[in-house]
Amino acid sequence: MITADEIFAIGSHDEFERVALEVFLHQAEYCAPYAEYLRLMGVEPQSVRRVEDIPFLPVELFKTHEVYCGVEPPQEVFTSSATTGMTPSRHAVADLTLYERSFTEGFRLFYGEPAKWSIYGLLPSYLSRKGSSLVYMADRLIRMAGSGGFFLNNYEELLRAMERDPKPKILLGVTYALLDVAEQYAPQLRDTVVMETGGMKGYRAELPKAELHRLLCEAFGVERIHSEYGMAELLSQAYSAGDGVFCAPPWMRVLTRDVNDPFARPAAGRRGAIDIVDLANVHSCSFLSTQDVGVVGADGCFRIEGRVSDADVRGCNLLVQ
Repeated sequence: MITADEIFAIGSHDEFERVALEVFLHQAEYCAPYAEYLRLMGVEPQSVRRVEDIPFLPVELFKTHEVYCGVEPPQEVFTSSATTGMTPSRHAVADLTLYERSFTEGFRLFYGEPAKWSIYGLLPSYLSRKGSSLVYMADRLIRMAGSGGFFLNNYEELLRAMERDPKPKILLGVTYALLDVAEQYAPQLRDTVVMETGGMKGYRAELPKAELHRLLCEAFGVERIHSEYGMAELLSQAYSAGDGVFCAPPWMRVLTRDVNDPFARPAAGRRGAIDIVDLANVHSCSFLSTQDVGVVGADGCFRIEGRVSDADVRGCNLLVQ
């Protein structure tokens, strides 16, 4: 079985392919929902030779099945945010140290050591519920930073704390809360990376990403808005340093599939639905088919441009049917 050291030491395309195929064969045997999905699709795992040919599990299965292949009971179960009446996803995590290593090493790749930053979390809709993987990650990064903290709706206290703080700062905020602060205070922050995540969560109308970032840049006095791309069903994150272009760590890969033919792969630069390989998901399923739509460039970096139409009811979801 692949170890965490092998996953986080990946440094080339060939190494990624080797590790991904080994993880696939393991999960095809031991992750019961994935094994059943492959059987229903008529796929013989031993016949798969490339990552692009691996069948990707619809992420909606995390709402209806226990997608897990750990030997011991999980140490934690992370849940997705869900609006009233909707079923959240449940991601059973066998080893929290693996998750911590994934988000810590991923952060270091893009932003350096957490200790050089003060990290401020403005995540009200996540803090108000249990089981958020984003809150778990932010809490550990804040502890490693040694300064910063969480703020719920106390925007003035947040801004006072940031004003007094001499260190470089990251303000990680759910999108609607950042927009609230921008509209109410337009604080013109100093020495600060503003990072949005999570969207509007039903609290405000969605805005085109370019318009949202323009408003936030003007209000906060920054040149670019950074973004974090993650979800409860993943143990890794991609980051954008601006312009909505995300890059993933070496153990994570993003591909596109044809919206109408989930087994066809558009060429680089062509729009499609997003598939994700996250090798940190070694104890659940590493090959996930999402309902996000975007473009992946030849360098592997990607943009998110929206959602598949009727995302909650369509797709190649054999086990739900």
